[in-house]
Amino acid sequence: MSKDTLTSTERYAWNYIQDHQQEIPHLSITQLSEKANTSTASIIRALRKKGYSGYTPFKQQLIQKEQHSDLHQHFSEIDGEIRQAILKNELEVVNTLKSLDPLLIEEAVQLIQQSQFIYIFARGFSEMVGQEMQLKLTLAYKNCTLFTDPNIIKIIADRLTPKDLLINLSLNGETEELIQGSQVARIHNVPILTLTTNPDSRLARLSDVLFVGYKSQTSFIPDFEVRSRLPLHIMSRILLDAYIIRQAPKAKSFYP
Repeated sequence: MSKDTLTSTERYAWNYIQDHQQEIPHLSITQLSEKANTSTASIIRALRKKGYSGYTPFKQQLIQKEQHSDLHQHFSEIDGEIRQAILKNELEVVNTLKSLDPLLIEEAVQLIQQSQFIYIFARGFSEMVGQEMQLKLTLAYKNCTLFTDPNIIKIIADRLTPKDLLINLSLNGETEELIQGSQVARIHNVPILTLTTNPDSRLARLSDVLFVGYKSQTSFIPDFEVRSRLPLHIMSRILLDAYIIRQAPKAKSFYP
């Protein structure tokens, strides 16, 4: 997959394509352009940056995938909207896994290994991901604490040192308290690791190591910010598994 950076328009086109893969085999590029309310040029540029030579090859690949996908056949008799909900989760898992860079995983593992104390900052639904991370790191003999209170986050951030590690968990990367905490941490030269789905966010720009997952644009409760933290769960579990693999047998024996 190409590492070229997508523009905001191209990223919108790519996200729309990912969320509507089941429709694309039946659409021309013009029809897709009209449905997505974006230009055919943006669609083609997005596909090329993602490693495809054009729309037709991408469409043919989807057709072949659909023909040979046991998963899609298994769900073929399910109500259309429920099938869409199931496939939404499949997209988040598959595309998040594709986005992971092995070199970044190794770099993040080294940060965890070298840290004297790990501080996890999270708010809202991301707190559940933080709770799992804190528990597993503690069981692996790492000093680790999760902070979720906005006032405490600001105070704690000012106490961090370069020997510590700050881990941010934020789906959109624009959680104000985490941004403020990271700004303070950077003043103290604290290494910052962020797990998010928004590579263009302020939190992403403040980070030394950045894990970017894929967030579906489909939401079944659009009036509230209650989107699934599945991408954060996937990235955190892979990161923790990688860390345990690099550790001594003593740590492995206590890992759940």
